Amino acid sequence: MLKTKEGGNAPRKKERLVHAFMGYSILLNHDRPDPEVIKGLGELSVSLISDTLGRYGCLYSVIKPLSSAMRLAGPALTVQTYRADNLMLHVAIELANPGDILVVDACGFSDTALWGDLMTQMAKKKGIGGIVVDGGVRDNQAIIESGFPVFARAISPMAGFKASPGSVNVPIACAGVSVNPGDVVVGDADGVVIVPRDSARAVLAAARKTAEKEYEIAKRIQEGETLFKIFKLDENLERLGLSLPKGRKEKHAESMG
Repeated sequence: MLKTKEGGNAPRKKERLVHAFMGYSILLNHDRPDPEVIKGLGELSVSLISDTLGRYGCLYSVIKPLSSAMRLAGPALTVQTYRADNLMLHVAIELANPGDILVVDACGFSDTALWGDLMTQMAKKKGIGGIVVDGGVRDNQAIIESGFPVFARAISPMAGFKASPGSVNVPIACAGVSVNPGDVVVGDADGVVIVPRDSARAVLAAARKTAEKEYEIAKRIQEGETLFKIFKLDENLERLGLSLPKGRKEKHAESMG
């Protein structure tokens, strides 16, 4: 826990430490979603959740896991760093609750690593659920072997500084998506999606229905139907003034027989 200048414990509820530099602040705590909602979203794929959100909420495609086996799901603890400086990331580790996902706006700066093996060890010790950083990380192999989920823009061996201002637990923009403290972060081999906290329960319910529909579509494919027919894509072609040759359906049926 952070200490006040007087030496006591800094209060966590709605209290804010303000930097000497205007525009930067640290909020000591934030609301988090229902853990059951987080668990449910974490059982679904990022692609499915993105479809449910209407193709919204996906971070830029450059944000990838260090290993395709990495997955994460949890409430966002947001961090805004000064270029090439990770002091605020160390503050975020101090403030994080078990299961929190650090979401870092590092300005997309790729040539300096703001995260590495030692910070990974510290994060695991605290039970942090993972990190998403729009910037660079290092100690790639050690992190992969640790199993700690790290999603980043780039890998760079050059370390960052620990001296500049920044913000924690404030609204940020990370890799093209607005992220608020407490939003649900889900990551898998395809990338990362952000689910707004206030709509997370509704998104989960809708995503489960979408998953059921996809299961039925998969069954129909195994029974011989094509996606072209299932999605009625001939109607889309007609709207464009196009059509497939007549008799194609019959030939397909013969080949299936």
